[in-house]
Amino acid sequence: MIKLNKLNDKEFILNCDQIEKIEMNPDSTITMMNGHVYVVKDNIEDIIKKVIEYKRNYSINGQRGEI
Repeated sequence: MIKLNKLNDKEFILNCDQIEKIEMNPDSTITMMNGHVYVVKDNIEDIIKKVIEYKRNYSINGQRGEI
């Protein structure tokens, strides 16, 4: 799970294992495998870093956590 910021600056937690694609339009638009779409302030590079950190932490610790 990763913490992101909506356009109204409210934080929310997203299941990064369900991300299908991320586009920049100019805000980052995240499309999930179930078709839901989230538009966030976080840029694509930061989202990718959070996903990598989450997955690295999961691989090392064998448990899920929040990034």
